[in-house]
Amino acid sequence: MGNPFPGMNPYLEMPELWHQVHNRLIVAIADDLTPQIVPKYRVSIEERVYTSVADVLMVGIADVAVSRRDQSTSGSTVTTAKLTEPTKVSVPVPEEVTERFLEVRSTQTGEVVSVIEILSPKNKRSGEGREAYERKRHKIFASNTSLVEIDLLRGGEPMPILGTADTGYRILVSRGYRRPEADLYTFGLKDAIPAFPVPLREGEVEPVVDLQKLLNEVYERARFDLAIAYSQPVKPALSAQEEVWVKEILGRVEG
Repeated sequence: MGNPFPGMNPYLEMPELWHQVHNRLIVAIADDLTPQIVPKYRVSIEERVYTSVADVLMVGIADVAVSRRDQSTSGSTVTTAKLTEPTKVSVPVPEEVTERFLEVRSTQTGEVVSVIEILSPKNKRSGEGREAYERKRHKIFASNTSLVEIDLLRGGEPMPILGTADTGYRILVSRGYRRPEADLYTFGLKDAIPAFPVPLREGEVEPVVDLQKLLNEVYERARFDLAIAYSQPVKPALSAQEEVWVKEILGRVEG
């Protein structure tokens, strides 16, 4: 079964699936881009590693047993102190997070001309995940390196951009030689994901990535239809209008 939605599949945004979607899309973009830019450039899959606090992790506290002791042979008595029943809580547990991204490099000099990022849920929430990504983003914006930033997640706080309206999904193309001007592709749940160009050096023909085609191919190869329970509600939640539309789409597929 192929992707039943004409654009982004909202079920792929669910936390239990997104890590797989992210990694498969990174590889798919690299494979699609490589034949368009060789031999002058190559695509490298890189990793960003940082420590973050796990989103949900319950640490159990053992129950405290209170028992009464018998009187000793000396005749003295031992009183039993009654303990207050503890409240079950969770504590922040650090975890190592690895996020993959792409670099387009010159084969002659090794210079990074473009970086392609697919945002993760941690990038869009406050904490180390967002801070680590924003540090890198600021560093790129202060350099001549171009940035393609792909946001396929409705949840969380969007990355700051001047003069834009709030949208469901977006792709930012920031050419290093044209800053602060950049191109922003915005689209909603009902829209097809737009193709986008990957900047190289100024004046060079830019390769184009058809992200909708790649997402559909990833969906089929990974058999995400077997991992998704379409009877369950979407997370993050949809608007009432979007819920009606999703049910219509799924109803046509099932029919």
